[in-house]
Amino acid sequence: MMNLERAQRIAGEVVKRLSPYCQKIEVVGSIRRQKATVRDIDMVLIASDPWNLHHEIMGMGQVRMSGMKIMRVMVGSVQVDLYIASPETWATLLLIRTGSAENNIRLASLILLHSLLPMFICLF
Repeated sequence: MMNLERAQRIAGEVVKRLSPYCQKIEVVGSIRRQKATVRDIDMVLIASDPWNLHHEIMGMGQVRMSGMKIMRVMVGSVQVDLYIASPETWATLLLIRTGSAENNIRLASLILLHSLLPMFICLF
């Protein structure tokens, strides 16, 4: 855990390093919600230069996860989760990764309710 100011400072440094290789990059999660304490740093990005972006991430610290949709890197002792979006998934990832777990559960419940609602209406 770290305080918000430290998390913002580290996130700013990561954004500065990665932004030359991104079409878009935003800090999300606890930092975006301005929580007083932050467990890890979350970012959503659209790569403009995937090769060099990957190379830059590899140089930031120990990579704990490397996939097409998420990369997890340790910047010192701080976990940074990078969610890779496309222009089509940008807004959805931004919404999901900004919200708290409780908010995401509420959102998923609403989506499920609205997707099932037409089936219930047909029954009556």
